[in-house]
Amino acid sequence: MAKFIQNIINEIIDQYVYADETNRPWIIGFSGGKDSTVMLQLVWKAISQIKELTGIVKRDIYVICNDTMVENPVITEYVYRVLDKIEQAAVLQDIPIRVIKTIPRLEDSFWVNLIGRGYPAPNNAFRWCTERLKIRPTSRFLIEQVNEFGEAIILIGTRSAESAQRAKSMKKHAIKGKRLTKHPTQPNTYMYAPIRSLSLEEVWYVINKMESPWGSDNSELFQIYSDASADDYECPTVVTNKEHKSCGQSRFGCWVCTVVKEDKSMSALIENGLTWLTPLLKFRNELAAERNIIEHRMPERRNGTAAVNGMGPYYPWYRAKVLERLFETQKEIQKEKPHIELITNQELVAIQTIWYRDFIFNQKVSDLYCKAYKINLDMKDQNDKHEKELELLKKSCEDNPTDFDLIQELLTLQKNKSLLNRKRGLKEDIENRIEEYLKKEN
Repeated sequence: MAKFIQNIINEIIDQYVYADETNRPWIIGFSGGKDSTVMLQLVWKAISQIKELTGIVKRDIYVICNDTMVENPVITEYVYRVLDKIEQAAVLQDIPIRVIKTIPRLEDSFWVNLIGRGYPAPNNAFRWCTERLKIRPTSRFLIEQVNEFGEAIILIGTRSAESAQRAKSMKKHAIKGKRLTKHPTQPNTYMYAPIRSLSLEEVWYVINKMESPWGSDNSELFQIYSDASADDYECPTVVTNKEHKSCGQSRFGCWVCTVVKEDKSMSALIENGLTWLTPLLKFRNELAAERNIIEHRMPERRNGTAAVNGMGPYYPWYRAKVLERLFETQKEIQKEKPHIELITNQELVAIQTIWYRDFIFNQKVSDLYCKAYKINLDMKDQNDKHEKELELLKKSCEDNPTDFDLIQELLTLQKNKSLLNRKRGLKEDIENRIEEYLKKEN
């Protein structure tokens, strides 16, 4: 084993056993990428050596992986296979490592906000996705751990060599003479970066040379990066196998990400043979290209105030158009990958609920689904009981048909109030709808 690897393992052992005598849990943010993989491998090796020497491992370690639900499906499939192996190996080796998978709450999901509420595709000026999809799910778990143990330590795979900005940020939060740094936002939470001194070449050396303690084939990870590399000039100069081709610093993220100008990693994956990803890239590019078309955007914000430059949320008709295209994209992907779902049934129900709350009663999620798949989607408002209720209501309003429309809309708002756990504003929604009705009648 290379000396620099053992030096890091020795530091981790010292921090785990001697430098910190508390039982504060260690929380490892695991994305399945090169840095978090190397960090977990070294921590696992350190814990194994502690167990061999003392027979006791006192501190719980949580491997937390956040799924935004719009991750690149190639990465999602790989990461979930790895997490399964980690869980099984931890049990077999009797190591206190537990896997925690987090996802955004339904009301925070990407599609519920973009298609449901009409939020425009994220950009640097309005990057609404990061907080909802990544920060909140992890923060909830951190808060639970801090509440139970008083404090927690997060192990992060950041490295000073990544960029001058990253090195400056790590130095800013450092505690003099300590390995731990204060978390910038979470109270009673500290960060520990055991691989902070590693270079890119050393990271790839660990991946290619060190055997995975949970039994994964690290060559698969190397291949993913290799296939997704669009910038060969950024590749490491040191590899451990002459057959290894160049591999850049590809960055993986959400397949719908419009914050970056171009999704180079997905383009490279397609060029290297994963052509089934092509519909995803096409959808993403269309979403980015259509973001600032003023005809797609409402003049007011969701709270009713005037939007800057008249560019508020998407119009309902455009939201429906995006959902229709998403169904077509999913249908195309499923020809080769039938198990992949780009949007969940829960999100579809939530989108319809929000449309009702926005007084959008003339477009149905179920109709768009039926148009794409030629089969009916079983939504909550399409059962026999509901049909009978509508018949009775219609009979009661025979003398004034407009009353039927109003009552139906008000009932729909009421029935859907609990789905998103957002009862706030329902009273105002109902009052606004009645006010609109009275204006039309007068």
